Amino acid sequence: MQAVTYSAFGPAQDVLTLAQIDTPAPGNGEVCVDLKYSGVNPSDVKARAGSRPGVTKPPFPVVIPHSDGAGVISAVGDGVDPDRIGQRVWVWNGQWRRAFGTAASQIALPQEQAVPLPDHVDLQTGASLGIPGLTACFTVFSGGDVTDKTLLIQGGAGTVGLLAVQLAKWGGARVIATARGKGVDRVRRAGADVVLDYSAADLANQILAANDGQPVERIVEVEFGANIATNTEVIAENGVICAYGSAHQMSPVLPFYPLLFKAVTIEIVLIYLLTPAQRSAAIDRLTQALNDRVLDFPVQQVFSMSNCAAAHEAVQAGGRAGSILLRTA
Repeated sequence: MQAVTYSAFGPAQDVLTLAQIDTPAPGNGEVCVDLKYSGVNPSDVKARAGSRPGVTKPPFPVVIPHSDGAGVISAVGDGVDPDRIGQRVWVWNGQWRRAFGTAASQIALPQEQAVPLPDHVDLQTGASLGIPGLTACFTVFSGGDVTDKTLLIQGGAGTVGLLAVQLAKWGGARVIATARGKGVDRVRRAGADVVLDYSAADLANQILAANDGQPVERIVEVEFGANIATNTEVIAENGVICAYGSAHQMSPVLPFYPLLFKAVTIEIVLIYLLTPAQRSAAIDRLTQALNDRVLDFPVQQVFSMSNCAAAHEAVQAGGRAGSILLRTA
C-alpha cells in the first residue's frame, strides 16, 4: 500500500516520505479499512515535530502519522462479523500508541475504532470526527444535558469551537462565543446567540452583560492559560471550565482563591484518553447529532498524499477556516 512515513522528528518537508509498504492484514478482532481521507490535526503535527513532553525520538522505527480517517471496511479478522465488509466508517485514535496511522491507503485496527458512518454523511466529514468532533462533543456534554444552560465557547471559530457551538445549540443551550475578524461571521452562522471579540480589554464585562449580568455555567476553552483570568471572573459557582488546549501559556498561574470560593471544576481533556464509557457516550451523541443533520464540518483544503508536508504546514500555520485532509484513496 501507499503511505506517508517518518523515522525521525523534524520539519515536515525534511522527514515525511511517501513510501510503498505491505498492506496490513486484520488480526483477531480487527478490521482493515480502505481509507479515502485522512484528517490532519495539530496533535499530528506536534508528534511529527517531536514537541510532546519528554519524547526525544519516534516510539517506532517507522511511523505512519495521523489518527483520524474515513473509508470502507475491506476485510475483517477472526471474531468480527463479516457483514461489516463494505461498511463506511470513520476512525479514531488511528496512530495513538500505534506505529501505523491513517496517512495511508489502508489501516488495520481494532473493530471498535472503526465507527459506522451514517449513509448521508460524506467521507470528508467522517475524517474530521475523531479528534475535532469527539473533542467538541465531550467538552460540551461531559457534564450531561445542557438544556437551558449558558455556555461560553472560547475560540468559537476554530475547528473544535465551531462544532462545539453547533452541538451546544442542538443540545438546547444558550451560547456565548468568542472570535475575531472573519471568524465572527462564521460563529454567528453556526448559531451562537452572542459573539464577542476575544481581544477586547473588557471581555469579562461583555460576557456578563451578554448573559443579563449572570455568570456562565460552563466554559469550553481552547486557550486555558491565556484566558484563565477572564474565565475566573465569569464562571458561576459550581461551574465547569472544560479545557482542551493552552498553546499560548503551557504553564499557567491559577487564581486559586477566587476559583476555590466558586467551587469551580477544571476539567482537562485529552481526547485520546477518554474512558470506554466516556467515548461510547460521545460517539452515540455525535452520531445522533449527525442523524439530526445539525452539523456542518467545513473543509479548508484537501491535499494529495505526495503533498502531506504542505498539509502539515497548513495546520501549523493556524488561522484555518476548516479541516485539512489528505486524499488517501
